[in-house]
Amino acid sequence: MRTEALLRLAGAVRGSVVSAADAAYDESRRVWNGTIDKHPELIVSCVDTADVVEAIRYARTHDLGVSVRSGGHHVAGSAVIDAGLVIDLGGLREVSVDGGTARVHASGGALIGDVDRATQEHGLAVPLGLVSETGVAGLTLAGGYGWMRRKHGLSCDNVLAAEVVTADGQVLTVSPQEHPDLFWALRGGGWDLGVVTALDYQAHPVGPDVHLAFLTFGVAEAHQVLANLTELVRGAPRGFAPLAVFWTFPEADVFPEELWGQPFLGVAGPYVGAVAEGERVCAALRDLGTVLTDLSGVVPWVEAQQFFDEDYPRGRRYYWKSSHLASLEPEAVTALTALAASRPSPLTSLDVWINGGAIADVPDADSPVGNRSAPYMVGIEANWDDPAQDRANIEWARAASAVLEPFSSPGAYLNFDDLGDPETFRRAHGDSYERLAGVKQAYDPTNLFRSRTGPVG
Repeated sequence: MRTEALLRLAGAVRGSVVSAADAAYDESRRVWNGTIDKHPELIVSCVDTADVVEAIRYARTHDLGVSVRSGGHHVAGSAVIDAGLVIDLGGLREVSVDGGTARVHASGGALIGDVDRATQEHGLAVPLGLVSETGVAGLTLAGGYGWMRRKHGLSCDNVLAAEVVTADGQVLTVSPQEHPDLFWALRGGGWDLGVVTALDYQAHPVGPDVHLAFLTFGVAEAHQVLANLTELVRGAPRGFAPLAVFWTFPEADVFPEELWGQPFLGVAGPYVGAVAEGERVCAALRDLGTVLTDLSGVVPWVEAQQFFDEDYPRGRRYYWKSSHLASLEPEAVTALTALAASRPSPLTSLDVWINGGAIADVPDADSPVGNRSAPYMVGIEANWDDPAQDRANIEWARAASAVLEPFSSPGAYLNFDDLGDPETFRRAHGDSYERLAGVKQAYDPTNLFRSRTGPVG
């Protein structure tokens, strides 16, 4: 009977259905993070919303948990689910732009690069993440930090409406006027609430060219550089939202050979605004400390959005944590510097996100994103290639999170975190957690969508 049902499903969808018996199974279940090795029962690659409805009907009938794959780029591998059904939206990548209203309609499988290319034809951009192969839906449902965060807020703050297929197979248009409780939840707390098959965003004028800063300094000057940087950002326009990155010089021709393999503290980011203004604001970065390299210059916005792409290839091994810092006090910088020195992999980085601005403008009650007032977020990014080094790198990341705990304020960024601990969600959503659990109970009372351990109502 199960075989007959599977054949009926395959005949009902326009896309494809893949099981463990198919040659394409292993490739279909792989995601960006090479450490993820989950074995779903079925993968349904959808090409339209009707396919999603059929997949949900099958999963509900056969009591299969469901996960949703947009770009498959989530570090914790939430796109795939063991012994369940994966709804793969990779066939839904259409993006349309209304240049007059700056409203952007992105299908559920669209990637950041897809949206950037479409919007730049109109001189616009949507606040999205930093790696162009990331799916915009998954990014947005957990918040969405990017280069435009201080000027235009998080990705979720720019959502105008969504199309959602619920656990009972209904197709809903969700907006502030229609299903406002679900609309509130999706904008930063959209974990396992339904299948988001499309998002409408508010875009903003950006580009076509921007000034992109990228300077490196010696780690020994970390206290001076970070103190000067935070002071500089405090007085700068909101279009300036850099990252400070503890990393290691790669063997790349753009860097002097004598620096290869050496640790550094980098400051990077495009200025979201006029090129001349960006050059003026970013010129002050040269006074932060002793500059080792300066690769700053004018680039197309699309290129700025791809700045980190080569550093995060598909198949590399990743384990990340996040920490919200109340300040960059000297003791915290000392801890960061020591952690950077103890990294087991030169590919690993500690990324200091300088926040504030539009992120903190949104009242806590208006969004499930917790601790918006935190001025800094640290991405603890353990990245490595050798499977034999899994334990060392994962343990380092967990230890780093513990070391930063005394300097942290409550919060977690779910796109950067281990989702195996239910308390991660409580930290991420703060006072909104119980309200979010109520929305989950209302729209998915049987917990059909259970790829993560989020609020279960």
